[in-house]
Amino acid sequence: MFLSELQNKDIISVKTGINLGRIVDVEVNNEGKIIGFIAEPKKIFKKVLKNSEINFTYNDIAKIGTDVILVNK
Repeated sequence: MFLSELQNKDIISVKTGINLGRIVDVEVNNEGKIIGFIAEPKKIFKKVLKNSEINFTYNDIAKIGTDVILVNK
């Protein structure tokens, strides 16, 4: 799966059901391996969420569906 495909999916929290936004960037280590994802909330939730970025790792992902990515956040 390409990063561009992941960026088109909404990130949904399994714990709260809130739409956390979409992936805007990834964190990579010196070897070029992805160590984390950075998602930015939709404009409507930026006021509710104090930190405008949500960081999560591949281990936080519960399921990748056709339209959404479910995360344990």
